[in-house]
Amino acid sequence: MLMFVIVLIGMATTIAAKQWKVVVQREREADLLAKGIEIQSALAFYSAAYKAGRVMPGEVYPQTLADLTKLPKPFLRKAYRDPMGHEDWDYLRSPTGGIMGVRSKSREKPLRQRDFPPAVRHFEGRATYYDWVFQHPSPSSAVSMPPGNAPLAQPILPSPPVR
Repeated sequence: MLMFVIVLIGMATTIAAKQWKVVVQREREADLLAKGIEIQSALAFYSAAYKAGRVMPGEVYPQTLADLTKLPKPFLRKAYRDPMGHEDWDYLRSPTGGIMGVRSKSREKPLRQRDFPPAVRHFEGRATYYDWVFQHPSPSSAVSMPPGNAPLAQPILPSPPVR
C-alpha cells in the first residue's frame, strides 16, 4: 500500500512539473512579446524623431539600446534583456551599424503560433523564438496587395452636396 502511494505521489509531481514548465514558458513568451513590441515601437519613434529635418532620406537607428533610454527624450524606459535567455538580445544591424531590430537567442519552439498583436502578426507560423524579429520598419506594417494588384477596398467618393 505504501509503495502504491509513493508511485502516485511521484506521478502527480511529474505531471505538476510539466504543467509548471508550460506556465513558466507562457509567461516568458508574453514578456518577450511585450518587451519586443516596446523596443520595436521605441526604434520607430527614435527614427522618426532623428530623421525629421534631415536632408538624407532613410531611417536613423541607435547604436545601443541604452541610447533609447537617454534624456531629454527617452523612447524606452530601460534597456531590457532577452526574457527567454535572461541575456542580451541578438541585434539586427542596419548597413550604417545602428540597431534596427532585436530577437531572442532562444531556439525553443514557441507555444503561441497565431493570433499575434497587429505589430507582430508576421510571427505566425515561425518555428522558434529566434525567428521572432522585432524590427523597424516592421514587416507587419507593410501594406499588402491582394493577387492581381487590385485595391483592398473601393475608394470612398464624396457625397453630393445637399441643397
